Amino acid sequence: MALTLGAMTLPVIIGSTEEALKSVPDTYREASLGLGATKWQTIYRIVLPSALPGILTGAILGISRAAGETAPIMFTAAVFYTPDLPSSVFNEIMALPYHIYVLATAGTNIEATRHLQYGTALVLIALVLGMNLIAIIWRSRLRRKMQ
Repeated sequence: MALTLGAMTLPVIIGSTEEALKSVPDTYREASLGLGATKWQTIYRIVLPSALPGILTGAILGISRAAGETAPIMFTAAVFYTPDLPSSVFNEIMALPYHIYVLATAGTNIEATRHLQYGTALVLIALVLGMNLIAIIWRSRLRRKMQ
């Protein structure tokens, strides 16, 4: 499961990190090096703090995207029913998108499970929106701190 989620989120995170690092003005780097800082000090104290809001945004968006993806979870780690919480990262899971799918295709007494479907969908939407909201708030605070 970790491999699949990593394969889904890494391109988003890597792309946003590259763009965030490219968006740091060259004048910041030149000024730091001109004041006698080493390349490592410039990266650590100037470039990374300036690019951090973009990097964090990309990471949160990648994680949010992975939370909503159903197909990779269904074919790698999902189980039909798990009565207990997983005790390891390598345990099989019942992810929210897969739970919605199972409830929607149950075939027996669909009307009785309709409220479970809506409840699960509401929890999934709230989690994704919550993670995105946290990313937006965190990014705006970091940008205000930088200015």
